[in-house]
Amino acid sequence: MFVAAGILASKLVGLVREVFIAYFLGNGVAAGVFKAALRIPNFLQNLFGEGVLSGSFIPVYAGLLGKGEEKEADRVAGAVFGLLALTTAVMVALGMLATPLFVDTIAAGFEGEERRMTIRLVRILFPGTGLLVMSAWCLGVLNSHRKFFLSYVAPVVWNLAIITSLVGAGLSGLAEEPLVVVLSYGVVVGCALQFLVQVPSVLRVLGHFRPHLSTASESVRQVLRSFATVVLGRGVVQISAYVDTSYASLIAVRALSTLTYAQTLYLIPVSLFGMAISAAELPEMSRAAGAGEAVAGKLRTRLEAGSRRIAFFVVPSAAALLFIGDVVAAALFQWGRFTAADTRYLWYVLMGSSLGLAASALGRLYASTFYALKDTRTPLRFATLRVVLGAALAWFLALRLPGLLGLPSQLGAAFLPLAGGVMAWFEALMLRRTLASQIGPVPPPVGMAKLWGSAIAAGLTGLGIKVALTHLLGPAPGVLVEWGGSVLPPPQLHPVLVFPLVVLPFGLVYFALTSALGVPEAKAVLQRVLRRKRSA
Repeated sequence: MFVAAGILASKLVGLVREVFIAYFLGNGVAAGVFKAALRIPNFLQNLFGEGVLSGSFIPVYAGLLGKGEEKEADRVAGAVFGLLALTTAVMVALGMLATPLFVDTIAAGFEGEERRMTIRLVRILFPGTGLLVMSAWCLGVLNSHRKFFLSYVAPVVWNLAIITSLVGAGLSGLAEEPLVVVLSYGVVVGCALQFLVQVPSVLRVLGHFRPHLSTASESVRQVLRSFATVVLGRGVVQISAYVDTSYASLIAVRALSTLTYAQTLYLIPVSLFGMAISAAELPEMSRAAGAGEAVAGKLRTRLEAGSRRIAFFVVPSAAALLFIGDVVAAALFQWGRFTAADTRYLWYVLMGSSLGLAASALGRLYASTFYALKDTRTPLRFATLRVVLGAALAWFLALRLPGLLGLPSQLGAAFLPLAGGVMAWFEALMLRRTLASQIGPVPPPVGMAKLWGSAIAAGLTGLGIKVALTHLLGPAPGVLVEWGGSVLPPPQLHPVLVFPLVVLPFGLVYFALTSALGVPEAKAVLQRVLRRKRSA
């Protein structure tokens, strides 16, 4: 609950951030350059940040706390901090020197002024990304002490710093390039604040914190052994993200910014439910894995309960992106320079994203179970296979298939997340099957047919309401002109007004159907609501 609350707060403020970016930058060159520049140094956070520390540091550190070995746990925390700080500083310096190479490799479609702007912004952003790595160390310590809220709500200050810098620069009338430069410095300030707000709480839970570079402790060496494997796994996943960025830059600058807007939306349910449940379960699974007898049974029980909770919330999220993604996107982004045509283009990308949403969320939980068992090689093996096959599939679907089908080349951006979704299901299936060989049968979440049936019915309800509004009020201008015809155009009504008229019935139908079908999670949510009403 605390993880989800923190993530929800940070994601909501993150949406506000994206609304302001859409308002001031739209979906043009400046937006595409800034999004690319923000993603390039992000490899440092992905390589050494939360995912890696969750897979290497937390299982060892939480295991020591569970055994009552607080002094050894403190030594491990100090060593990991020192080694991580040194490695991150070196990587930041190398990254700033090699920025032109990164830009030419990852944003291969950028030339001339676009390339020059991207290089400048990346060099500004690199130090901030290094601070986010240290913020992830704070998260690992606090999570292991069962203090979840602060680390996951800390990105709120990161987003607020970005919003403040953007609004201040935007209202002052700066041109696009100076505007994105100021915005980039705002990102760095936000990174520093995200780290600093966690430091006091970390120092309180650590008994005798002394940063050092010693690897004499066997526990520290165990962290480093796992760290190397998980870094390789995260590096492989990062390659996949960079492949998508490179392909999108070859399609159009607009495609790259649209892909990033889409990721902001579809990562919300993955983070809010998949990451929240996985992050909360990892320390408990790590303690259970060191508990001796009945380890497999305890892990399997936690895994089954977690997967049911994830599926209950992520499945309808996928249906919402597929059927009414334009309604959600328009209400959030269709302001200022972001037009109705941009919303329609974004919806196509969200359709492709919907396929792998549930698999991505469940895959996080399966990977966390392997990390709790101190097995980091299995997730690496399947992540590597996923990236290699996914890159080939994305190349064909995004860069070749639209031409073969006679579709506009810009629609190739919609096939990028579609390819990723196919490979996410493959990876989740392989992780689940391999996990079953270690802890016993791991079936798919119970009641998936009921969830998908209810979600599709809710999606069709929302879509029907949108079509009815369009029929009554007429279609919104701009979309049909750009795309030469649209099967399901949005209604000529302000997106903020359309949103509740479509989304609320969608949610009510889903909860009503899942409750009627006896889905336990639906009943649990309903009981909580009723209890709060009675207490009020």
